[in-house]
Amino acid sequence: MPREFRQRYLRLLPAVDRILLEKSLAGIEEEVPRALIVEAVKEVLAEKRSVISRAAAEKELELLDVSSPALAGEALERIKEKMEYNLRPVFNATGVLLHTNLGRAPLAAAAVEAVKGVGASFSNLEISLHSGKRSSRYEHVEELLCRLTGAEAALVVNNNAAAVFLALNSLAAGKEVIVSRGELVEIGGSFRLPEVMASSGASLVEVGTTNKTYTGDYKKAIGEKTALLLKVHTSNFKVLGFASAVSASALVRLGKDYGLPVMEDVGSGVLVDLSRYGLPYEPRVQDSVAAGVDVITFSGDKLLGGPQAGLIIGRKKYIDRIKSNQLMRALRVDKLTVTALEATLRLYLDEKKALREIPVLRMLTVPGEVLQRRAEALAAELRKKLAGEWEIDILHEKSRVGGGSLPLVSLPSSQISLGLKGVNAGELAQRLRKAKPPVIARVKRQRVLLDLRSLREEDDKELLETIVRTFSSSGMGKNGGGS
Repeated sequence: MPREFRQRYLRLLPAVDRILLEKSLAGIEEEVPRALIVEAVKEVLAEKRSVISRAAAEKELELLDVSSPALAGEALERIKEKMEYNLRPVFNATGVLLHTNLGRAPLAAAAVEAVKGVGASFSNLEISLHSGKRSSRYEHVEELLCRLTGAEAALVVNNNAAAVFLALNSLAAGKEVIVSRGELVEIGGSFRLPEVMASSGASLVEVGTTNKTYTGDYKKAIGEKTALLLKVHTSNFKVLGFASAVSASALVRLGKDYGLPVMEDVGSGVLVDLSRYGLPYEPRVQDSVAAGVDVITFSGDKLLGGPQAGLIIGRKKYIDRIKSNQLMRALRVDKLTVTALEATLRLYLDEKKALREIPVLRMLTVPGEVLQRRAEALAAELRKKLAGEWEIDILHEKSRVGGGSLPLVSLPSSQISLGLKGVNAGELAQRLRKAKPPVIARVKRQRVLLDLRSLREEDDKELLETIVRTFSSSGMGKNGGGS
């Protein structure tokens, strides 16, 4: 295309000030910073200049609308995107209950309300309302943790990797820690136990083999430099078949014989007997305390169902040593985490209430027939409200717990299967991710699957409205194709 055609189209572009006078933009200046509005307008103009400059023929520009109202409209959409929070709530329709990428466990309503109250005000985080003197932020949850687990003392840090690191650094820096080779786990994000231990200043002594470790293996490895016997619950994998591991109680007996403390990382932090609700038995935190383990670490945001936190419980003399570590300040939790954790722990004082009100426990234990009924109701509404050649079916595939918890457990579930003639399933999933609020689903065999087990029942109505609004506004489904 001759250069003069590009120049003619470029001259048609209105000035920034002219676009800013459009009603759609002038009416938002009280809510949106003017600098952000100007920035959006400049970005839209730069985009149009780029399109014009790259055009190879005038025909490519014939449908280009560079009027001031049109450009103001584009800028307004860009402003809306800029004003949205980056971190926002989503619908988890993946079927993975503790999805690390989706923030793991959603908080109970009681925890959310408690966070609202404390977050919006000053609080007695580190002051005793009884004496008026300075206190510890950990006192708000320590008594609850001890009551629920039977431990003598407790402490909270910002995640379980930090809990393991801090405990090892406090009790075994410069000395040796003995651990079974079959328990050298990798935590999510490539954080490996050997590296965590090395960073703590403790030296790793591996014993046994990948599949078999005996008490005698630990006994042979004990020496003058031994400071700790460590057991790690393999919560994100299982060794099956020809396998053997040393129990916590056996390790405690060995530790007593040699005057050595025993530490156990139990991972997910289960406080209820899940086998009573149709799930495989998972060792509880209380079981480790009852076995005599001196220091126990676990997560707050997995099967416990609370905020991200690393919990350390056990014998007071060891917890006190950990509390006095100077690294405590670097790893401490803030008032919102303490508040959410306290509210979550209080629910466990009544197990039935915990199962009813802690989302992850409710999702784990909801009967399959309830999920089936919900899927049927949602599918029926979608068939009525989505126009076009949609294929809407119900499947019954398994869900997973996720988050490095219960790796062998698959949960019966129901999924709504969505397909649209002439449209790739990946495009449907992308539209759902861009919805407001976003819907995160999974794609399988060219269908989008919405798994009901990882979706809260109270959200079904909003989920339905979101799906219908998303595909109706995009034009998908009309005449059997996309927009």
